[in-house]
Amino acid sequence: MTALYKDANRPVSERVADLLARMTPEEKFAQMHALWLVLDEHGEHRERTDLSDEFAGVSAQAALAQRLKLGVGQITRPLGTHIVDAKRGVRAANRLQKTLVEETRLGIPALFHEECLVGLLCKDATLFPSSLNYGSTWDPQLIKRAAWHIGQEARSTGCKQGLAPVLDVSRDVRWGRTEETFGEDPWLVGVMACAYVEGLQGEKGDMLATLKHYVGHSFSEGARNHAPVHLGFCELNDTFLLPFEMAVKMAKAGSLMPAYHDIDNQPGHSDHFLLTTLLREQWGFDGIIVADYGGVSLLHQHHGISHDAAESAALSFNAGLDVELPKDDCARHLAQAVERGLISMAKVDEIVARVLTVKFRLGLFEHPYTDEQGIRLQSDDTRQVARDVATRSLTLLENNGILPLSGTPRVAVVGPTADDPLALLSGYSFPVHLIISDMLEETTQVTTPLAALRKQLGEENVRYAKGCHIIEKRMAGAPVFPGDASGKPMQQSPVSMDQRLIPEAVRVAQESDVVIACVGDLAGLFQSGTVGEGSDTDSLTLPGVQQQLLEALVATGKPVVVVMTGGRPYNLQGLETRVAAWMMAWAPGQEGGHAIADVLTGRAEPQGRLVVSVPKSAGAMPYYYNHKLKSGGTPYAFHFGSRYPFGYGQSWTQFEYGQPVLLTPEVPIEGDIRLQVRVKNVGERSGNEVVQIYVRDNVASMVRPVKELKAFQRVALSPGKSATLTFTLPVDMLNFTRRDGKRIVEAGEFELQVGASSADIRGRVTVSVTGETRVLPQQWKMLSHCEVNDSQ
Repeated sequence: MTALYKDANRPVSERVADLLARMTPEEKFAQMHALWLVLDEHGEHRERTDLSDEFAGVSAQAALAQRLKLGVGQITRPLGTHIVDAKRGVRAANRLQKTLVEETRLGIPALFHEECLVGLLCKDATLFPSSLNYGSTWDPQLIKRAAWHIGQEARSTGCKQGLAPVLDVSRDVRWGRTEETFGEDPWLVGVMACAYVEGLQGEKGDMLATLKHYVGHSFSEGARNHAPVHLGFCELNDTFLLPFEMAVKMAKAGSLMPAYHDIDNQPGHSDHFLLTTLLREQWGFDGIIVADYGGVSLLHQHHGISHDAAESAALSFNAGLDVELPKDDCARHLAQAVERGLISMAKVDEIVARVLTVKFRLGLFEHPYTDEQGIRLQSDDTRQVARDVATRSLTLLENNGILPLSGTPRVAVVGPTADDPLALLSGYSFPVHLIISDMLEETTQVTTPLAALRKQLGEENVRYAKGCHIIEKRMAGAPVFPGDASGKPMQQSPVSMDQRLIPEAVRVAQESDVVIACVGDLAGLFQSGTVGEGSDTDSLTLPGVQQQLLEALVATGKPVVVVMTGGRPYNLQGLETRVAAWMMAWAPGQEGGHAIADVLTGRAEPQGRLVVSVPKSAGAMPYYYNHKLKSGGTPYAFHFGSRYPFGYGQSWTQFEYGQPVLLTPEVPIEGDIRLQVRVKNVGERSGNEVVQIYVRDNVASMVRPVKELKAFQRVALSPGKSATLTFTLPVDMLNFTRRDGKRIVEAGEFELQVGASSADIRGRVTVSVTGETRVLPQQWKMLSHCEVNDSQ
């Protein structure tokens, strides 16, 4: 007789209850963790061992075959752990799944997860642009398409959970993980996150997106990885929790991951209020919570709030965690934790029920295997979307008229990032994330700016000189895994200070009509690069001797076009007004070279708008446009502020804004604000404009930011054409968090600012909101809308 839990026609809740009743405690514990294995298609699987074992404090464990007989909740990165052909990797994963499904007592399949923030972390998968590029498009539907394509590649390899997107709100660009964020505005981060989640999970919801890093990870002390976060709940809720709330309530994200840090002395992996009270009970989240890699063991290893692994496991699982990743460093002590009274079997049953519910929902019991003939990576459609994202994210900061290039000029392409495929990739791209010394053979699908410019302008018109190195030899990893370095050698900077290549670059520049200077940084985990996870900085000067290179190039008198790639904005140290043009390309992925060449030559328009401000100096940090009035100090600090603010970006044309018209001068506190503005292309070329609506709360019962983005709309116009944009903003969106933790909206006057950036405000109107202070319900209105009517 077939067990009830194996009957796909029965309700999921009945199947879960039936299976749970059949499980031994050890089989339940096995569902509460992952295993990190190097899989083998012949079944000779082995555990992954490296520096992370020292980080997690792992000791000798029981034989893998014996442990697998109990089942396992997840398998960590089956294709993203080492260099393996996708077909062989899938075959090996199927071999492991066969063991779990056909050779264990209950036949519970494992869920395979992979990283997929910038494309599936797998050999030969499409290498997408970074999250900063995603945000810079200001095009949620494009990002939804990109995530959909990433999801399709992931599904085709058997991945059922992607550890993305990142919802951290950028506050200090010195932080190495700035490249993983959608930018510095919490609402825009939420909008982009919802688009990404909806695209990745798809209409069927047969894959889980994972919201991370919950929460406030990006506002760490000194912008240092893992450092404490100093925030009260009001600011935490208004800025950092908002994107998570949006993605949970509107996009129905299937999973969430806590962060490594502590907030007000409470580590994220043991925070019952955030993981259970707020997330599950108040927001209604019904997915699974998975640990950040090693995050549970940090409770005793680094935070010092528990005595040992068993207590750390109990703290995390009691707080709301469902699955320990990447393996069972602490979960393997759950029997001991139960015996010591640290966690109850009732709590274990509650957790395992959630894990099993997700597996049933995903259809794993009915379809545990992956068709190795169905793997589809690097399709033409997927590559095109990656190129579209790269192209539409390129942001022009300066242009004295030299761009787009015209005719057939002699071009000097100079700089350390001009012909380095790794320079176009962010830290969670496959070739970068593995931290292998030489991964160039894994970047053959990447087109560099030099290669693309040679193709478009002709080999005979392009000369190249590297000019300098950023890092001469990419080495594997820092000597210390993230955390305390006491008693161990400190990491020495790998950045090159060698200036010997600069004279050759100057010579090449002097023999050319225009110089394309490609500069920036190199992503690399834990100080193996200049940006990325664990690669934080204390300066916003270009790494190494790139500034000296730029100064030497400008001194030639030739027009210098700066193309900056990387994961954070850098200053040009006074060269901003002396270069001919400056374009921010971020980490545009494998198609980035084509995108850069297309914009430089005028085949495409620079459509990007900044989603992180470019601070005047590191001394301005933390800096973000939506700061409070007193953030600049008193008197206003000369070094505070940004030359290139949030929302800024030039085009090939110019746009004229009409005076905004408030269609609803007075609005009830439960109503909608309606605003209309006319925009006209007054230039000679077609172009895109991103019309932005900011709100300032003139008087509130608590301190509010100087302005906050509440709506935006991209509009494309031909020369001389105009369009009328009608925005609808729910009054709900004017909320803030009161001291009792509730989101409220107060009556009063609010200034609506219509602009081309957060600093370029073209018109202002004031709306009066009437009524009594309103506490928002659980499902409040989080999105504004815009209707576009074209006219002559």
